[in-house]
Amino acid sequence: MQCDLYHPFQAMADLMTIMEKKRELKGKKIAMSWAYANSYTKPMSVPHSVGLLCSQFGMDVTLAYPPEFKLKPEILEQMKKNAEWNGSKFEIVHDMDEAFADADVVYPKSWGCMLETENPDECKTIIDKYKSWICDDRRMGLAKKDAIYLHCLPADRGVEVTDSVIDGPQSAVFDEAENRLHVQKAIMALTMGGK
Repeated sequence: MQCDLYHPFQAMADLMTIMEKKRELKGKKIAMSWAYANSYTKPMSVPHSVGLLCSQFGMDVTLAYPPEFKLKPEILEQMKKNAEWNGSKFEIVHDMDEAFADADVVYPKSWGCMLETENPDECKTIIDKYKSWICDDRRMGLAKKDAIYLHCLPADRGVEVTDSVIDGPQSAVFDEAENRLHVQKAIMALTMGGK
């Protein structure tokens, strides 16, 4: 159920995990951030879907990405409308540290840039400018003390995230992975119907 633009099952599993860990969603800040990766061809589906769903449920959404890694304008506009409708906050920043500041949830994840080129080296040159965009202990220290770390997995260890974060006490990635199963079972049950 993933395409280049949307990943609904993942976003619902993420939301379920946030609800389990944080209880109340309204007013909680999620920092959905781009992170460096060795590959520059990953889809935008996770940040699109997580941003849409979290803004729909009243969370304060901060998107962080380098200027070259912008997301689809029409989807960003929908996130903004969701936030306005809920009275929550929506912002875009180009600094990972700024996004992590006082966050309740951090979700650093790589995605590709919208670049039309016939030169594959051009994309690699762009992405390599941002090798410092990694989730490490210092950045986790910018978030709230009880902040949780999410990732849809598999994460690029030592590239997107350090071992000390993904294996640390604030990581909720295994609960998040388990919740994929529960979300998908619930949706299958709903689609099979019954009275």
